[in-house]
Amino acid sequence: MKTGIAPAVVLRNRDFRRLWISAQASNLGSLIQAVGAGWLMTSLTSSERMVALVQTSLTLPIMVFALAAGVFADSFDRRKVMIVAQSFMLVVSVLLTVLAALGGLSPWGLLGFTFLIGCGAALHNPSWQASVGDIVKREEVPTAISLNAIGFNIVRSVGPAAGGVAVAIGGAAAAFAVNAFSYLAILGALFTWHPVRTPRALPREAFGAAFVAGLRYVALSPNLIRAILRSATFGAAAVAIQALLPVVVRDELDGGAVAYGVLLGSFGIGAVSGAMFSQRLRARFANETLARICFVGMGAATCVVGNSTMLPVTALALFVGGGCWLQMMSLANATVQMSAPRWVVGRTVALYQTGAFGGMALGSWVWGLLAEAQGVTVALTAAALMLLVGAALGRFVPLPDFEGLDLDPLNHFKEPPLRLDLTHRSGPIMIVVTYEIAEADEATFQQLMAQRRRIRIRDGAQRWALLRDLEKPDLWLETYHVPTWTEYVRHHARRTQSDKGVNEAILALHKGTAPPAVHRYLERPSL
Repeated sequence: MKTGIAPAVVLRNRDFRRLWISAQASNLGSLIQAVGAGWLMTSLTSSERMVALVQTSLTLPIMVFALAAGVFADSFDRRKVMIVAQSFMLVVSVLLTVLAALGGLSPWGLLGFTFLIGCGAALHNPSWQASVGDIVKREEVPTAISLNAIGFNIVRSVGPAAGGVAVAIGGAAAAFAVNAFSYLAILGALFTWHPVRTPRALPREAFGAAFVAGLRYVALSPNLIRAILRSATFGAAAVAIQALLPVVVRDELDGGAVAYGVLLGSFGIGAVSGAMFSQRLRARFANETLARICFVGMGAATCVVGNSTMLPVTALALFVGGGCWLQMMSLANATVQMSAPRWVVGRTVALYQTGAFGGMALGSWVWGLLAEAQGVTVALTAAALMLLVGAALGRFVPLPDFEGLDLDPLNHFKEPPLRLDLTHRSGPIMIVVTYEIAEADEATFQQLMAQRRRIRIRDGAQRWALLRDLEKPDLWLETYHVPTWTEYVRHHARRTQSDKGVNEAILALHKGTAPPAVHRYLERPSL
């Protein structure tokens, strides 16, 4: 049975606790701002499509810019990246507040400002998520991720209602002003946080190379692909409630800003309540089983919201939906972080966010169009059906369990003594490894080498090939290339403890009296 770390243990970590509290203050401001933006849009236009685009404008930047932000998170000081992102959002929020107070916002102008705030969030999120593993122990990461989700949904339970009150009393400008002040809390915490930095043994990767390395690693990691696909499917369908809730309140429930805030609060309370059982659920169910429960529960909640005309019934459905939302998104997030080594965790989190928030951005737009054409009830019912399809998808693309993965660096490689005077940029380098394999072990060897190929290419190798000697059939040659000597050293530095099993199994089949011979060649152009 799986076990979890108690939240109280993680909160004893002073750095995590301080950043966590300040992040909730910032989240509170963001939720109040979202209520103000959503409600202001309903007063600026009667178009359901434009109302739904408020949610799209916040999530689209994360889909577009997240991977670039992930490169920054893995290549630069994460603390400084977060300070830049938060400062940018502070400036944008102040400008938004001023224009709203002066009545100078059009529907497209409001979308432009929310898009810029989303850009700041896109830059901040990968560094913050990747920093969790820097602050707490590896075994504490799932609990820390759940605490982040719990904290967000605690403020979600009061933030939207507070936003509704702020809008009712001072208009949208008051909501935007509160959000501007909220950035000061997390900026203060970041300026006083001094993380321990590990010296870099190798030069920083160029932006383009780091970008490609992140894509390559995820593309060759089945666990990550499954987690991203499931979260994107869930986000695309589940976002319908959040995107269309202002229209539901206005047209189906005949409510106002306070009712809108209360319903969002119900969603947040449901998320917090569900989080209280998170450790028990993860101990009892496999990840995929829990994911299917979330898909089905969210689908039922979405269907009820789309067909209810009574505020209490809608609030109860949102309570259930909030619990399913938190469980699924935090489970997918934990799967991604626990399935990636530290050198690439910022980029893998960014790609996860690209999938999840990209699904949300696309879903918000699609459900908005459908609601405008066929009505909000049809749109939400269709989203509920998509969630049921997403649950069935788990049979073919199951969410993996991440227990047992050891992604600490293997650290078995030592640079060999070289007689040529190489620089870090010398290359290309060709590597040839010679194995001696008995005929009876050929099939097993080739299966293992298929896994070796995936690991090699995932970690930066190029032009990998497996050759067999025609005159001595017991001899097999593994060949691959790397662009430079630095990339060869970096390639080995990326090997993890979880990769050790494949290497040991291959060595067990090698029947030579000495270890497999490794030859390294510096390629030279022909004259």
